[in-house]
Amino acid sequence: MAQQLTIVMAQLNFLVGDIDGNTDLVIASAQRAITEKSADMIVFPELTLVGYPPEDLLLRPSLQVRVEKALAKILAANLDIFLVLGYPFRQSAKLYNALSVIKKRECLGVYLKQCLPNYQVFDEHRYFSPGSDPLVLELLGTRCAFTICEDLWESGPIQQTKSAGAQLAVNINASPFHINKLVERKELLSKRCKQVGFPILYINLIGGQDELVFDGGSMAANAEGECCFQAPSYVEGLYSLEILVSQDGRIEIPHKSIANDLDLEADVYQSLVLGVRDYVNKNKFKGVVLGLSGGIDSALTLAIAVDALGSDRVQAVMMPFEFTSQLSLDVAAKQAKKLGVNYQVIAINEIYHSFIDALSEEFAGTAVDVSEQNIQARARGVLLMAISNKQGLLVLTTGNKSEIAVGYSTLYGDMAGGFDVLKDVSKTLVYKLANYRNNSFLQHREEIIPQLVIDRAPSAELAPNQVDQDSLPDYEVLDQILELYIEKDRSAEDIIKDGFAEDIVRRILRLVDLNEYKRRQSPVGVRLTERGFGRDRRYPITNAWLIGE
Repeated sequence: MAQQLTIVMAQLNFLVGDIDGNTDLVIASAQRAITEKSADMIVFPELTLVGYPPEDLLLRPSLQVRVEKALAKILAANLDIFLVLGYPFRQSAKLYNALSVIKKRECLGVYLKQCLPNYQVFDEHRYFSPGSDPLVLELLGTRCAFTICEDLWESGPIQQTKSAGAQLAVNINASPFHINKLVERKELLSKRCKQVGFPILYINLIGGQDELVFDGGSMAANAEGECCFQAPSYVEGLYSLEILVSQDGRIEIPHKSIANDLDLEADVYQSLVLGVRDYVNKNKFKGVVLGLSGGIDSALTLAIAVDALGSDRVQAVMMPFEFTSQLSLDVAAKQAKKLGVNYQVIAINEIYHSFIDALSEEFAGTAVDVSEQNIQARARGVLLMAISNKQGLLVLTTGNKSEIAVGYSTLYGDMAGGFDVLKDVSKTLVYKLANYRNNSFLQHREEIIPQLVIDRAPSAELAPNQVDQDSLPDYEVLDQILELYIEKDRSAEDIIKDGFAEDIVRRILRLVDLNEYKRRQSPVGVRLTERGFGRDRRYPITNAWLIGE
């Protein structure tokens, strides 16, 4: 008769730096796993106690003292369950990314992460030393191996566990979201299961941390590489799994619920909602305020903010000028009313003309140009920041990746704020997300973003009859060029060979390079692609690199 082992995957949202709060969550979750699920084991994500990524908090002198205090508290709780959790571990003057297996008042084993990622958003070589040895423990008659995140992306560590006699592996993760990441994880998990011939459990973190969003999607695959269980993305929970151990030592995982993979728009939208919610709540803002212009970017940002926080915590401000169309006024008011947010209209005409009067001598003898347009944007930025200061609200900026890439934004104007929701969302994806929100969100249709906003030509409305395509190519062309250059690292010559006009390619790439100084001063925003602006892409502001090969 097969023996059953019940393992709980703790797909939970931990707060970076909150060691006390994270420790309490570990203990409470373990107690729930015991009482509600009769679990034999509970597994938490990577660096559970400090949250991920802790960055230079790992260099704080008191880190080890705080971690040791947290571990002592968990041991003192005398939890009658195998408890697997991650934390930074210092030994012989070296710091490791570690996990421990604990039961009651005893630590049964410690594993040190062997493969330290140092690419994209990861820089673990800055902090950690690599381990070298496997950890395989016999738990309730099952030889169980333990690894950490990147150890699964390389073949060596899991092969070590097979050589050490493992029958089952548990891999704890803090794997951030980017588009198609879940598919990559599932393919990897299947590959590793086939490599070693036994099941692997993959437990992932959930939650937003600055620009990163962790989407969960914890899963388990059997020895043949088939997915037997998958937790829903973006949903916290304690997900239990029954492992069957036959008398001949073979491990089986009965097929359980497998969450549906989200399509592109749903995946991205949920990521943005979670990123906004956690940034606002974890940083203890009362709510958010944003400028609602009547354009699609601010309309989408408003919808995401309301879905993340509720209408009572969102304020929208329309700040019209003489170039603002009646259509913009009407659609902004319509959306604000539909969503039930706090909505004001504050005209900037007098503010603008006060600036122009004050600058009359400086501007004397010069033609009207982008300088006057920027004053409009900066007047709006001042108003939003004033509301933010007075009411304790976070200013959400509304620039999309396409605009930010080429500098189609104003420093200290529409870039003034604390969080840019659409920072890694191309303009073409903005339209897809707007249609998704209206047609498919929560499986029903509701025109949250007015169709007129989606259909109208995009415009900053900083000059008469202005549209974005006056100074930019069509967004479908622009976004393809930007993806090839920013996310794929393709050269100008390679992009031109793909059929794009040489003058447009060279102009766009030059704009991207010239506007690095703006992006360095821009707010953080949710990372969605493999090469977002921020931790992913670090180019020097001052440089003489020539566009070409």
